This record gives sequence, structure tokens and C-alpha cells, in this order.
Amino acid sequence: MKSSSQLDIMLREIDHKGYPAYKSLKGAYDFGDYSLSIDHVQGDPFASPSRLTIHITDKASGFSPDLWRTPDRKTAFCDFLLRRFAKEIQEYSFQARGSGKSGALFTTRPGQEVLGRTACTIDRDSHTILVRFEAGFPANGRTINARELKKILFDYLPRAVKNALYSRNTDQKALRNAIDLYEDQQALRILLTENELAAFVADGAVLPRRSGVSNAPLPGAVPFSSPDSLRISLTLPHRGTVTGMGIRRGITLIVGGGYHGKSTLLKALEAGVYNHVSGDGREFVITDATAVKLRAEEGRVVKKVDISPFINHLPNKKDTRLFSTEDASGSTSQAAGVVEGMEAGTGLFLIDEDTCATNFMVRDELMQRVIAPDKEPITPFLARIRPLYEEYGISTILVVGSSGAFFRKADTIIQMDSYHAVDITDFAKKEAALVPAAEKDVPFPSVNLSRRLCLSAGKREDSRGVKIRTMGKDSLSFDRETIDLRYVEQLVDEEQTRALGSILQYLVIHGHPDASLSDQLRHLYETLTSEGLESIVSSDCPPFLALPRLQEIFACVNRCRF
Repeated sequence: MKSSSQLDIMLREIDHKGYPAYKSLKGAYDFGDYSLSIDHVQGDPFASPSRLTIHITDKASGFSPDLWRTPDRKTAFCDFLLRRFAKEIQEYSFQARGSGKSGALFTTRPGQEVLGRTACTIDRDSHTILVRFEAGFPANGRTINARELKKILFDYLPRAVKNALYSRNTDQKALRNAIDLYEDQQALRILLTENELAAFVADGAVLPRRSGVSNAPLPGAVPFSSPDSLRISLTLPHRGTVTGMGIRRGITLIVGGGYHGKSTLLKALEAGVYNHVSGDGREFVITDATAVKLRAEEGRVVKKVDISPFINHLPNKKDTRLFSTEDASGSTSQAAGVVEGMEAGTGLFLIDEDTCATNFMVRDELMQRVIAPDKEPITPFLARIRPLYEEYGISTILVVGSSGAFFRKADTIIQMDSYHAVDITDFAKKEAALVPAAEKDVPFPSVNLSRRLCLSAGKREDSRGVKIRTMGKDSLSFDRETIDLRYVEQLVDEEQTRALGSILQYLVIHGHPDASLSDQLRHLYETLTSEGLESIVSSDCPPFLALPRLQEIFACVNRCRF
């Protein structure tokens, strides 16, 4: 490792030279309390900024290793530090001037969710805190402006490190509260399982968001209050007792008039698979961590999925036990989504009828009279929803506003009335008993959940050089193949999508065509959660990756067209 003084000399030597001379700076430098590694140098001032990493030991930072002694604490601690560091370097971004991206300083600016990220992590062996970021190396035209880079490396960055990454400058109470909150949320997830709950919504939670482009809580929103009949109390290790609505496993309907808060509640439950920062309003809206939002997705690819529990006897004689298509219909895509969710290990489906294929969900009595059963290849979800729970243990929370056909099947029926939750189970079940049943339960047949990995073997040799690009969180380009993730609605961060690209790259190289997709992805996810995303990428770890759930990894692989 070179000294910071040597870096200073090198900067003076390359000043005013052509931009490629910056590449000579690649390496590690000792700045006393921390070291700085220049991992990648951009090719010109208009290219993606250079990548750098701060390395600071626990002894130098003053933080006790107890703060990250468990995976939960590590995630919360790193998230806390990253938010501080992001705020600090934002103050200095573009203060160093020049052409193109000169002077830009970027790192992850986390949203409302607390996620494991490569932008801030801790080396398990050395207890060194690693903070990754990008910097636009300054230039005049395409000529090096080393004096401006010296401002960044010797002035702005040391100040940001001092203010954000040293214990002596940290609000210890705020740090402790962040870690305690995360541990409470994880404890609540365990309590869901122990109490046979699919989800929990705390009294006082703020569910509506500020806008379609802001995930912050809506000011002045009606706080959530549980119906008395569904209210439970749970004890958390730090916060103590919390009260709220416990949604039991089984089949739960959310009903009510338009604009009364049905979809708002479901959206909060979708987001409840993640932990949230203090002030989000949904800190104690906790959902089964394996929950999957299920919807129709016309036009998506489906590869060798057994959709026969829902679709069979097609007029074209196509085998639905091993169904593939490049252009799925609403019903076939939703049928595939159910089976793929089962394969990914979900314990809960979240469904909004507004985004479903109607013919997949239900057939009313008149339609059954007009279209003979032997002419209808679809067994609707209504007929399978109860067996899905009783035979496979998979619960469903379903928003319905136009069809009462599911009332007979439900265990719990919650009406949203002007954003207030009301338990109407007894009343709705009595009314449903007066109406002929729309569909009888049909036992759920055995289904193939052991598909083989289907990524193209032809890409294996050169996949290390594959270009991976994201277009927001909804689209991933992998070697010029576009993977549409718009309807994988529980992806919450573009960095998760970017990580999916790295995961695909790893699978293309290391995947085994003869092993089941389920076994491989589960094994890979265990590695990611225990060793971090760094374990599957090169030594030059990308700074901006966030850990997706196992369910989103399955969803991404299932939407690959190669």
C-alpha cells in the first residue's frame, strides 16, 4: 500500500496530461485512520465515474464489533452509516469542477427500506468497514485537472469520512435506535410464525404514501386502527408491547367501496416483506417474508411450468404440465405465477383483483350454465384457493371490489371504510350463505416444482464480459436481452435489479443444467445472505448492489428469454 504523500506526488506528475494517465492511480493509499483504494478509473470525463472504496478498521473508527455481531445488526449498522455518508458526500458533489462528470460524488442514497448493500459492508475477518462510492475525476476537456482531484481526495473526502464514519462524531442514541428497530422488526417476523399469522399491521401505522413518485408517508393520513376482534398484542425485545391487527393464516379478503383504502392496505402488506426506517409509518407493518404479489402479466415468457392445476385440455392439445410460451395470456401468466411462487417457497399470495385475469379468478353461475365444463380449460383460482391453503399451507390475502364469490371461501373478511378497517366476517358469511356457491373446491393436484435451470449454456464461455444495464428497477438488460420486471412489484430499489444482473451472470457461469432450479437458487441465496453479494462478483465489487429476496431471484430467472 502506498502513502497518501505518494498519491500527492503522483497527482502532480500527471497534471495536465491526457486523461488516460489517471489509470496510473489505481491502487490503495494510506490516509492514516483509513485507507483509500481506487478500484476502477473511468476512461474519459464523460464515462461512468471512477469507483473507490474507503477501508476503516473498527479500532480506527471507534465502533464496537458488537454493533455487527449478528447479521441483523450488521445490516442495520451498515444502513445507518451509509445514510450518513451519503448525506455528507452529497454536500461536496460537483464542488470540484471540470468537464463531463468532473467532481461528481455518488454513493447509494437508501430509500425507506433497510437492505443489505455492497455500498457499505464489513469484512468478516478483519472487522474493516468498507464504504464504496463513485467520483468523477476532474478534467479540462480531456486533460487531467489533478488540482481539482486533490481537493476531492485530500479535502472533501477526509471531512466526509470524519463526520460520517467515526464513532466519536456519531449520535449513539440514534445508532442504537436504528439497530433496536431492525431487531424488533425481525423479532416480529418470528412472532408471525409462532402465532400462525400471515401479517401484522400496528395500530397507528401510516399506510398511504406521499405520491406515486415518493415513498415517504402521506402527511395528514388517517392512522391505522385495528378492529377489536382482530387486535392482538405482541411483545418485542426493545420496544415492548405493540398492538395491531393480526391477519391469521388462511384466506383473507379485503373489501370495500372504491377509494376507501383497500389497495393502500394491500400495498403496505406488499412492502411489509422488508424492514423500514424510523419515520416511514410502516415500521411495524410486517408480512410473511416469503409473500408474493400475484397478478396477470400478458406477454411474458413462461418456460416449462406445470400450469395443469389451472389450465388443461387446451384445444391445440398443448401440454400444460410442461407449458412454455413467448407470449403468455393473462390467465396462463397468472397460472404460471402461482406455480412459480410455490416453487420459490412462498407462504402467502397477495392479490388485487384489479390486476388479475378475470377468467382465471372466477366463473359465475350463469357462465357455467352457458359454457359447458368440458369446453372450458380453466379451473379458476376460486376453486383452488382453499385446497392451496389446506394442502400446501399457502395463505391468500385478496382485495376484491366487484365479486362476492370468494366470501364463502374466506376465513376473515376486512372492510375498508374511509380508511378504517372493520371486521365484517360474520355478516358477510351469513349473506354469502343465501347465494348459490359460484364454484366448488377442487383438490389441488400434485405439481412439478423441480424444473431444471433453463439459462442458455451457449452464453457460459463469454458471460464474464456481458454488459449489464438497468433502466430503473423495472427493466434489466443482460447482454442486450431485455428482462421485463415491471410486474415484479416487490422489487423496491434499482440496486436490487442491478444485483439480479450479477446473479444471472453467476448462474450462467456456475449453474448446473442437471440440477433443479429450486435447489440451485436456494443454495445461492444462502451464500448471498451469509457471505454477501461480494461473494458472487469479481474482486472489483460493484458499489451499488442491493440484496433482492429469493422470490425476486426466481421471478427474474423465470422472465429470461435466453
